[in-house]
Amino acid sequence: MKTTVSLPDDLFARADESARRQGISRSRLYAKALSEYLGRRRAAEVTARLNEVLPDEPEGLDPALAMAQSEAIGREEW
Repeated sequence: MKTTVSLPDDLFARADESARRQGISRSRLYAKALSEYLGRRRAAEVTARLNEVLPDEPEGLDPALAMAQSEAIGREEW
């Protein structure tokens, strides 16, 4: 799909140079950047939702579980 966007001149120039250095089109650079941005936003949204659902969960590994894992690893043959 084609679209038109407005960018500050300095951002356009930096993006243009980055695309040139990577040997890709500006369109491809913008698509990659937007995809990465949206992926990060999605991950942040998932984390925020999990924090809403589990606000009172203690952080870190339960000490008893940590001890059991440590003991099991100590007996494991590598």
